[in-house]
Amino acid sequence: MSQAPRVPSHVAIVMDGNGRWAQNRNKPRTDGHFAALSNVRSIIESSAQSGVTVLTLFAFSCENWQRPEEEVQTLMQLMLEAIYKHQQELVDQGITVRIIGDKTAFNANLIKAMNQLEAATASGGRMQLNLALNYSGQWDILQASTKLAQAAKNNQLDLSALSAKDFSSYLATAPHNRVDLLIRTGGEQRISNFMLYQVAYSELYFSDLLFPDFDEAAFQQAISWYNQRQRRFGKTQEQINKHKEKQNG
Repeated sequence: MSQAPRVPSHVAIVMDGNGRWAQNRNKPRTDGHFAALSNVRSIIESSAQSGVTVLTLFAFSCENWQRPEEEVQTLMQLMLEAIYKHQQELVDQGITVRIIGDKTAFNANLIKAMNQLEAATASGGRMQLNLALNYSGQWDILQASTKLAQAAKNNQLDLSALSAKDFSSYLATAPHNRVDLLIRTGGEQRISNFMLYQVAYSELYFSDLLFPDFDEAAFQQAISWYNQRQRRFGKTQEQINKHKEKQNG
């Protein structure tokens, strides 16, 4: 009997190449972000249909503030408009949305919209969508360490018995920390300060497609590639085989 395809529980995507996509068409870089938004909707639906439990999208990094001011302002406006335009659609789809990252850097209107989006979608049980906004892996580890230190100071945590599980509970992605499949589009092969703790055992999939061209078919190809990977987590292949035999036994 053939085994059912394995679906990664947590998929994270570095959505790279929006600006280059637009420039290749002699359009302003900002046009690429509008094209990317349309593609995000299809990736969300494809993920949910595939049985993905958590989808995390790297939408705006801490470093992205260094981009041209016009591009940054366009991105801020696009985020605001997208939240109001698609909030009900996400509710209807059963998608729970969480914003991971430092919201305090955004303007009051955008923070209000983010909070409303999280509240409106809180009861969705089909899939969780993490939007990484003003996020970086280093920021996440630092904020988790700061909270952990404060908990220890308040005698809420015994540092002498600290475990990896204790630490990870303070990450922005908790309790869904472990990423099974990390996808990066745009041809670059680096993590770019994204979820550094969470991707420790991730399968890394790099696509040459610029994100607006990374459609549902390309996403499903990445899922199929994941299904062919042997995930050993430090064990030998013999140990994996014996475990499978016990399960099938």
